[in-house]
Formats: sequence, structure tokens, C-alpha cells
Amino acid sequence: MNFQPFSDEQARVIVNLDQAYHVWMDALRTLNDMPYNMRIKEVSGREYLYEVTDRRGSMKSKGPIDPEKQAEFDQYKTEKAELKDRLALSKETLTEQASLYRALRLPMLPADAGKILRAADRLRFLGDQAMVVGTNALIAYALEANGFIRDAPQETMDFDMALTGLNADEDRPTLWKVLKETDMTYSVNTERPFQARNAKAYEVEILSAPSRIGGQIAQDRPRPIPLPEQEWLLNGRRVDRVVGVRDGEAARMVVPDPRWFALQKLWMAEKPERDPQKKPKDHKQGTALLDAVWLTMRHYPMDNTFFEELPDALKPHFEFWAAKRPQRK
Repeated sequence: MNFQPFSDEQARVIVNLDQAYHVWMDALRTLNDMPYNMRIKEVSGREYLYEVTDRRGSMKSKGPIDPEKQAEFDQYKTEKAELKDRLALSKETLTEQASLYRALRLPMLPADAGKILRAADRLRFLGDQAMVVGTNALIAYALEANGFIRDAPQETMDFDMALTGLNADEDRPTLWKVLKETDMTYSVNTERPFQARNAKAYEVEILSAPSRIGGQIAQDRPRPIPLPEQEWLLNGRRVDRVVGVRDGEAARMVVPDPRWFALQKLWMAEKPERDPQKKPKDHKQGTALLDAVWLTMRHYPMDNTFFEELPDALKPHFEFWAAKRPQRK
């Protein structure tokens, strides 16, 4: 297996980027949860407190100004100013660490994918309602393995997400909101309604296990096609990593358990309906990732207990790999 461990400096920057990102995201979420703005406005000679609800200037009245309303207004202004200062400082630190991450040539996520994930994380959509699947997930697995998985091709021109929410909830942010907050030019591909594309033709494909289709409200878009093999990716323990992005930013990735992801890739490589051009890549990714798990991710056991958990469709792929797995040093 062609695996190259990260240097001590690379490993240190990965840890620092993770810390900087979470501080910045916490400040961003807190600011996002506050009212968009508050304003005191005079109406017919009397002052009223208004909450501005969006960037278009829509407002709703909170009533005439009195000592209690004035205190609420003053507290809001103070807290918002402090949060903006904290956000600016944390952004400086994050930008610095992201720059070091890029300079050290660590695995990076495409810019469009990073934008989607930052919006999804800010809106608390990531993890609770969706995770990253497909080739981009290998970037997170490389960080979990603490090294470059050279034999796993990572080139991709699209972005795959799988829905993970169990029950539909009108109060939760939707996938469509995430995409539109990322780029207003996203639209649903009418020929492939499980896919969205922006003006630059960047494609986002939405997948789902049959058991999770009901977690998306009826008005949301795109609408995924239920795929039985996506059920496998709900098993095990997910990987949660902050990675560098090609636009100089960072993004958080939540991806499936690497063992289940790799075995699903090997199964896909043998699936008759699979695009023949994608099968070689599936096989390389699956094999290289299983090797990396075996050699470096001891916290994801590859033992008899795990083997017994596998469905019959995946057991032959595990057995074939196990017969040729690399020797641990």
C-alpha cells in the first residue's frame, strides 16, 4: 500500500485548524441565532422597538419603548458588537491555520463543496440531517488515518451528500435552504431530480437510504432516490473532521464509518448497473481505504466481531481483501 504518514508539523496544523474552526463556527452560530438587527423607530411621535428580520429590512414591532425595551435594545447592541469582535478574531486565526494547511500540501476539499459544508454546519444541518459520501469523503479518511492514502483516487467534479434525518421536521433547516444560502444559482436538474447544479455547472447529488427518506419534508429539494446500499453507510461510527478547502477556508466533514464505506465501494465495483468507467476507481478506493483502516485506524477493528456484523452481500469482499491485506509493522 502506498501510504505516507503526515509529518509532525502537518499533524500539528491539522489539530490547530480543527480548534480554530470550532471556535469560529461557535461564534458564527451564536451570531446567526440572534435577531438580524434591532432598531428604534419613531411612529406618530412615539418611539417603538422593532426587530429587523432579514437583510431586505422587513421588521416586526416589539412595542413602545419603555425602560425594559430600552434595556433589551442596549443589551442586544452590546452582545452583537462583542460577538462580531470575537468572530473577527477567530476568523483571523482560522485563516492563518488554513494557509499553513494549504502550504503543507495536505488533502484539500474543492471550494464549492467547502461552501456547502460551511452553510450546512452553520445551520446545524450537517451530521444531524446529512453526511458526505462519495469520493470527497476520502479527504476526511486521510486525516483520520494521519497520512496520505496515495492509492485512493480523489479527483471529482461533483459532491455527494446522503440524508440521515429520521423524521421530517418543518422547523429544521432544509437542504434547499443550505444550497441557496451557499449559492442562489443552484437549481434542480429536471432530468435528474436528485441532483442540483449551480451556474458554474457544479453538481450536488443527494442520496438516501430507504429508512431515511421520511426524514425530508415534502417541500424540500432535491428529492433523493432511495438506494438500499446506502443503509450500510448508516452503520458503525462516523468520522468527523475539519479539513482545508482550496479557497483558503476550512470546512467540517461528517462521513460514514470507513470500514463500511470501503466495503460498499468494493461492492459497487462489482454492481452490474454501475458505470463501467467508475468501477476501477471504486475498487482502488475501497481496497486502499481498507488497507489504511487495517494499518492505521486501530480504533476501527477489523476482526471476527466486525465480520459477523456484515450482511452476506459484503462478506465475500471482506474475505477477498483479508486474504491479501498488508502486513502490519
